[in-house]
Order: sequence, then structure tokens, then C-alpha cells
Amino acid sequence: MHPVNWLIVGVYVAYVLVDGIRRARGTSEIEGYFLASRSLPWWAVGLSVMATQLSAVTMIGTTGQGATDGLRFVQFYFGLPLAMVILGVTLVPFLRGAGVYTAYEYLERRFDSRTRALTALLFLLSRGMSCGVIIAAPAVVFSAVFGWPLVWSVALIGIPTVAYTMLGGIQAVTWADVKQMILIVFALLAVVVVLIVQMPVSPGEALHIAGATGRLQVFDFSFNINETYTFWSGLIGGTFLMLSYFGTDQSQVQRYLAAKSVDAARTSLLMSAYWKIPLQALVLLVGVMVFVYYQFSPAPLLYNPAHEAAVADARGAEYQALQDRYGEALELREGAARRAAGLPAPAATPSAPPGAAAAPQAAPTPAAAPNDPAAQDASRQAAMDDFLAREASVQEIRAEALAMAEQVTGEPSRDVNYIIPRFVLGELPIGLAGLFIAAIIAAAMSSISSELNSLSTTSIIDFYRRWFRPEASDAHYLAVSKVATAFWGVFACFVAVYAVSLGSLIEVVNRFGSFFYGSILGVFLLAMVPRARGIAAFTGLFAGMGAVAAVTFHAPSVSFLWHNVIGAVTVLAVGTALSWPRRNSS
Repeated sequence: MHPVNWLIVGVYVAYVLVDGIRRARGTSEIEGYFLASRSLPWWAVGLSVMATQLSAVTMIGTTGQGATDGLRFVQFYFGLPLAMVILGVTLVPFLRGAGVYTAYEYLERRFDSRTRALTALLFLLSRGMSCGVIIAAPAVVFSAVFGWPLVWSVALIGIPTVAYTMLGGIQAVTWADVKQMILIVFALLAVVVVLIVQMPVSPGEALHIAGATGRLQVFDFSFNINETYTFWSGLIGGTFLMLSYFGTDQSQVQRYLAAKSVDAARTSLLMSAYWKIPLQALVLLVGVMVFVYYQFSPAPLLYNPAHEAAVADARGAEYQALQDRYGEALELREGAARRAAGLPAPAATPSAPPGAAAAPQAAPTPAAAPNDPAAQDASRQAAMDDFLAREASVQEIRAEALAMAEQVTGEPSRDVNYIIPRFVLGELPIGLAGLFIAAIIAAAMSSISSELNSLSTTSIIDFYRRWFRPEASDAHYLAVSKVATAFWGVFACFVAVYAVSLGSLIEVVNRFGSFFYGSILGVFLLAMVPRARGIAAFTGLFAGMGAVAAVTFHAPSVSFLWHNVIGAVTVLAVGTALSWPRRNSS
């Protein structure tokens, strides 16, 4: 990467670190450290909530998914607006009125200490692991793209984030999130502008090509519980997932507990409800536009540089033959794409590598009569059909290369996560590439800092102060909370370093989280049921986790979005049933 790009990344990381240290001044009480003295404006809370969700996985993986799969992923968020409205009239006023530091603290007041301790423990385990994965995702990509040792990549992201979170608390985290959110949106919009300028077709033609390949298809109204990205999975399962995440996960609850008032907390959630789906669509659209860009420019056969080098070293001749075929297929696809867009054929053939055999020529598309709209439409459709056939041939060759990479490396090929980094470093102008890499780091930092701050809060409030030192000064709790932040930061970095060697860790963490999200939501919903008892909530929580485990192991094809529905409904049903005898006897 050019030194100017590195300078931009370095200046940004240094700025965030210095600003976090500056905001640490005057924070001498735990309410100020954990909840910013409940003084944050709604718009800052709203941007922080959105920044927490927009992790580096989103910037890298979701844009890559847009390039390979299109806009279907946006259905995942269809339940978000409904969930935010429900939370605004239920859990937000409950938790704000209770004057708690954590969501789980409220459960002891409503039920008992066992329910509080169990839910808090589940949060610490799942969030501690997921924080490591959030660090690992961009670190693995940076390691492969830049050729760094993985430890260096983890350190670049983890150390500054742990430092400003440990020193500044929620104040530093929130205001860093605001700046990071602005940087992320600006970088995404800048990439869209560059793509529009650099592509030889108009935005309308680009979208037409993307639409022909199915990448602009948003809605899938089929009701299939085995499919994650459908309208009904997003609306029903997504609503329960968002209720769980924003209503019971301390990393999100802590945001609106730090707001100035109940109304400010509600408004911050509605801000996310209104803007999250358009923002997610923008992220996916960047990927879609990158896909179209590569129809007119040579694309790598393998986007992961580490896999590319390993395959070339182990099976050089076979891989070179595959590259020759790929170059020919790219040339034919580009010509077909140009005809489909009404452009002249390229003057040169840069796609074919040196020494490759001459590419077979595509059959010319019949010329249409100038004044015959029907003939013109038929000619355009014939050109588009030819393009789709050429695109299918390219994807078949890429599938062969990915299979070869898996055989050589013994690792599942996650090529989708390397599409955007390769595009950014290879195609974007100097300066903008550095800005986008800084945006990826910013996205990682915003998510990691929120996780660390919430892990520290739960560790101190729900365990240390509750069970070990119920009476101590704010200075003591503040010092211990900073140690807890450092501990969880080191823990997450260790998880990130070993995530690659464990391979399936990301899948394990995702499944682990899906075990508990819906069940914890069920406990909070049960808290709103009159006369529901503590033993009923505690038992219902285990029943919910058992039901989700049964579905996970005996019906693994069921989409994880439905696990949240199953867990919440089971807890609510079991808890209500166990509370029923007491209602009858009273």
C-alpha cells in the first residue's frame, strides 16, 4: 500500500487514541464511566448504536456478499423497525425507570439473584468470544492481503481500541463511534462515486447488468424456515433477533441507559430503525457495483492472496492452465458485457495473460434495424443472454480454483471476504484507499469498544460489586473496571489469534450466541407477565436453551433466525405455566 495511505491510517488511529485519553479527564465516578452520567444526546446514542452494529465484518464481508449474492441480505433487517418500536414502549421505559447499570441487574429486582447471575454469565461468555471474532475477521484479511503475521494485524486493531476504551469509558466509546460512523459513511459514498466515474457504462446500465444477474433482487416471499434471507425470516425471526440484541444485550442496552431521558433513548432507537436498512443497502450496493466494475476490468482468479500464493506454489502448472482459461473467459465476458450495454468492443485484450491461447470469438449479435424497436429489444436481449452465459463460464472456472485452494490449504475458502480489500488496494486512487482501510479499522474499533465496555460493566456491576465487594468507593470500582476492560481486551485478542487455527471457531461462536439470545429475550418478556416467579424464569431459561439445542442438533437445516423465536416462545410458555398455580392459589 502507498505510504500516503499508511499515513492516513496512522493519523486516524492516533487521533482516536488521543481523543479517548482526552475524554477520560474528569471521569471519577462509575456512573460517569459506565453511563456518561446519563447525559448523552439522542443523536450521539443513535449513531453509536448504529456504529456498534456496523463492524468490520460488515465492511468486508457484507460488501463481498453484495458482490456475489446481491441485495437479498437486506431482508435480514426487515424486523428492525418493528423491534425498535416495541422496545420503545416496553423495555426502554422499564430499564430506564429502574435506574440500573445493566439489563441483568433489573432481573434480580424482578425475579431473583440466580436469574440475574445466569443471564449475565451467558452474556459474558458469548460476548467475550464474539469480541475476539470481531477482531479476527479484519485481522485475518489484513494478514493475507498485506502478508503480515496475524499477531501484528490483531495488535493494529486491538491495542488502540483497548487503550481508549479502558481510559475513557462510555464517553470515549460513544464519541469515537460518532466520528467513526461519519468516516464509514463518507468512505462508502466515496467508493460509490469512484465506481460510477471509472466504469465505462452509466449508472443505469450498470444496474441493468446487475439486475440481469439477479443481484438487485431484494424480496423472497417464500416461507421456508431453512432459508435465512427471506422476507418472512427477516420480518418474524429478525424481529425476535433484534428484540434480543437491542433489548437484552448489554452492549446495546448500555447505550440508551446513558441517554438523557426516556424520550432521548426512544429517539435514538428510532434513528437506527429508520436508517439501518438504507445504510445496509448502501453497503450491499457497493459490493454490487464492484461486481459490475469487474465485468469491464480483469478480476483476480482468487481474491485471497495467501491462497493464491499457496496454490501457485503447490500446483503451479495446473493453476497456470486454469488462469489461461480464466483470462480467455474474462475477455469473452467483457465483450459480451459491452454489447449488452451498447458499447463498442474493447480495442485491446488485457484480460488474457501473456502466452495464452487466442480466445475464441463470440458469435456476433445480429444488428437491429435503426427504427425497429422490437428488433432492437430482441438484439439487446440476445446480447444479455450471451453475457449471462459468459458470466456462468467465469464462475465455473472460479469454482474450480476455489476447490483447488481448499485442497491445497485444507481451509474452507472464504474468498468473499477478500473481494473488497483487493478492489480497494488495487483500484482506488491513492488516499481514498487509505481512507477506506481506516474506515474498516474504524468499524472494527466501534464494535470492539462497545463490547469491551459492556463486558467491563457487567463484570463489575453483576459480579464483582454484587458478590465480592458490595461496599467500596467509586475510585475502587473505577480502577477495577479498567482492569476488567484490559482483561477482556487481552482475552479477545487471544481468541482472535487462535481463531484461524481453530477454523470452526466463528461458526461455534455464532451457534453459541443463537443458543441464548432468544431464551434471554424470553426472560425479559416474562418479566412483564404479572406474578411470574423467579423459579419460573430460571427454569424457563433452561427450557428455552434446551429447545434451541434440540432444534440445532436434530434439525440443523433450520435457519438460526428461527432459533430466537423458538427460545423466546419456550421460555415464555414454560415460565407462564409454572407461574400459573400461584395465580390460582392467590
